[in-house]
Amino acid sequence: MALSERDLDELRARAEHLDRLLLPGQVEEPPARQPVHTVYVPASSFTAGTLVDWGNEARILVRDHGRPPFPDDVVELVLAKLMTEPIEDLRVDFEDGYGRRGDDEEDAHAAGAGAALRADPPAFSGLRSKSLEPDTVLRAARTIDRFLEALGPPPDNFVITFPKATSAAHADAAVLLCRQLEHAHGLAEGTLRFELQVETPQAILGADGRSPLPEMIVRSQGRLAGLHYGTYDYSTALGIAPTYQSLEHPVADHAKSVMQAAAAGTGVHVADGSTNVLPTGTTQEVHRAWALHARLVRRSLERGIYQGWDLHPGHLVTRWGATFEFFRDGVDEVVHRLAHYLGRRTRGHLDEPATARAMARFLLRGLHCGALRPGDVRHPVEVLEAL
Repeated sequence: MALSERDLDELRARAEHLDRLLLPGQVEEPPARQPVHTVYVPASSFTAGTLVDWGNEARILVRDHGRPPFPDDVVELVLAKLMTEPIEDLRVDFEDGYGRRGDDEEDAHAAGAGAALRADPPAFSGLRSKSLEPDTVLRAARTIDRFLEALGPPPDNFVITFPKATSAAHADAAVLLCRQLEHAHGLAEGTLRFELQVETPQAILGADGRSPLPEMIVRSQGRLAGLHYGTYDYSTALGIAPTYQSLEHPVADHAKSVMQAAAAGTGVHVADGSTNVLPTGTTQEVHRAWALHARLVRRSLERGIYQGWDLHPGHLVTRWGATFEFFRDGVDEVVHRLAHYLGRRTRGHLDEPATARAMARFLLRGLHCGALRPGDVRHPVEVLEAL
């Protein structure tokens, strides 16, 4: 061998240095469940019966306006989901969907909403406070404090959503507030996690010409659960006319691509925003809104964004329909390719380990949301563990 031991030692030292340049806390994406959506309900209208009410309203919409635009087997799954788990992730909203109110009124709504969530929490839940900017930070802290007083020990998968994050300083403030709340409420350190809403251009491109998102993730110290795109604030800030503000506008695609790149390999989930076109009015108007929402949901899924916002009970119909159809459309090919990969057979595709992991995660996501049944898939967890 021509290389000397000195050469190899120098190379090894350089390789170790490169490893230290990786994002601190970088982890392989866990196989844990990610909700397919987050439903935002104003705190003033949230009650212990909200989850059931939304499911009932969605089913009534189907009854009154006819079946949504999906295959029969998917429609059956949708109706069953609306009965058993219409909402996977709920966010009690004290921000845009709630507005500015007097302190006493918001205190009362925070206490009432916390008690209501304690009575019937979904699989994932939390609240969205006002921003941590100087003029609203104390109101945000007071609302979360009152909410936690009424809620008691937070349920599993509880998060706080902080809107209008613009820099890593927002992550610092969020970490500080979570620690203060944990101490005040006797919670173990690390109990409270948060999401940051990306709805300003400064969150995508900072004054130094770099994206602040990676630093936001690092300075969140393991508490950051997700980055959520804010469709309308972001579009407005870039001067997009209201008629053209949409999840599929090029500025939205750019922002979400940056978010995906920043969050990749960190365990932080990226969530798409909402559409403000509601399935209300005549049957024709309802079906037009359903078609739009279904297309937007499917579009996000095809681009690797597996979670989005829903703002109306009627959106549940197309959220579940488009999601179920996406996974059911892809399951046969994925199972076939995984079988060939695991059997070391080459036919049609020459898949690499990374693609095999992606296929296994695809099957797990389909199982988690109810699109697929255990009999539909093969070995997704075993594949992830083996690779």
